Amino acid sequence: MKPHRLCMTHHLVLSYELHNKMEVYRPHKAYPVELAQFHSPDYVEFLHRITPDTQHLFSNELAKYNLGEDCPVFENLFEFCQIYAGGTIDAARRLNNQLCDIAINWAGGLHHAKKCEASGFCYINDLVLGILELLKYHARVLYIDIDVHHGDGVEEAFYFTDRVMTVSFHKFGDMFFPGTGDVKEIGGKEGKFYAINVPLKDGIDDTSFTRLFKAIIAKVVETYQPGAIVLQCGADSLAGDRLGCFNLSIDGHSECVRFVKKFNLPLLVTGGGGYTKENVARCWAVETGVLLDTELPNEIPENEYIKYFAPDYSLKIPRGNIILENLNSKSYLSAIKMQVFENLRNIQHAPSVQMQEVPPDFYIPDFDEDEQNPDERMDQHTQDKQIQRDDEYYDGDNDNDQNMDDA
Repeated sequence: MKPHRLCMTHHLVLSYELHNKMEVYRPHKAYPVELAQFHSPDYVEFLHRITPDTQHLFSNELAKYNLGEDCPVFENLFEFCQIYAGGTIDAARRLNNQLCDIAINWAGGLHHAKKCEASGFCYINDLVLGILELLKYHARVLYIDIDVHHGDGVEEAFYFTDRVMTVSFHKFGDMFFPGTGDVKEIGGKEGKFYAINVPLKDGIDDTSFTRLFKAIIAKVVETYQPGAIVLQCGADSLAGDRLGCFNLSIDGHSECVRFVKKFNLPLLVTGGGGYTKENVARCWAVETGVLLDTELPNEIPENEYIKYFAPDYSLKIPRGNIILENLNSKSYLSAIKMQVFENLRNIQHAPSVQMQEVPPDFYIPDFDEDEQNPDERMDQHTQDKQIQRDDEYYDGDNDNDQNMDDA
């Protein structure tokens, strides 16, 4: 089997071999003009301007853009958005340019953000921006979401087009946030039947979830024939999550990632929700291994965060976390699957699209390389402000790759 080339976005650039080729890549910070490819320019500008010290002056705007309660204003909010959005945008571009087969941005996956407002601690919808990049090169993109919350922002963005199919597996009912994602929500106009929702009840376990996931995704890929896949891996669907209500183990969650990988399509993987932080770290570490065809040892090696994984210091979630009753009966899950399959029968098989000339990627340098003194030492923050293009790496004293062989 052809080995996968995988890149992972990070604020530093480094490379090392781990069975298959894996590169850890520092993306650029997304520019306001890039964020405005989806979001309204006035919303982007407000995020750029607002600070904790000035927010009291903008009560009307805070309400208009839904900032406050679930979406607080904090120091360096806009830079935070630029970093995680830039990661997903660059991940998509690297896939488009065939620099890797799989790209990961665990900092991304903020699926609730809307065109003109924040929602559910999501300010900029990096997933939509990444999908828009992929659409420059692919006629059809499939979006899959296994966060415990409905991927409403991504679904809404592409609700009226057949060029993106959104598939969300999530908790629905009991006033659970965001309150959308009924199986009856199927898209509209040209996008009718291209939004797929799999509403689930409390306590779903590995066996039920993975069986349903594999059946639906296999049928979706067969019918829709996407050119690329975006997979949002929110870890709040794990058992024991502080805000979640599912009974998934890391093995069950990662089995979904393994299944999607087997389609051998360009794959962009992101993080998402997750509120029991030690389990989020466990999950995404295991899933990075899955994407590299590498099984990690259960014992977590010594590191500066090891205290968070006491008392057993293992990758597996303690079984005591799985305590919820599974309210998803076989008949209920079967009915959901049949409804989804019925909707899929209504769509045009692999809809075609007239591909236009591919628009260029943005590259807007924010410093003058000619004016820089190469002998001047820079602090890390200054280094991170520099933008590295896909074909550029550090030279000389700034090369962090030189000493990575021992890492």
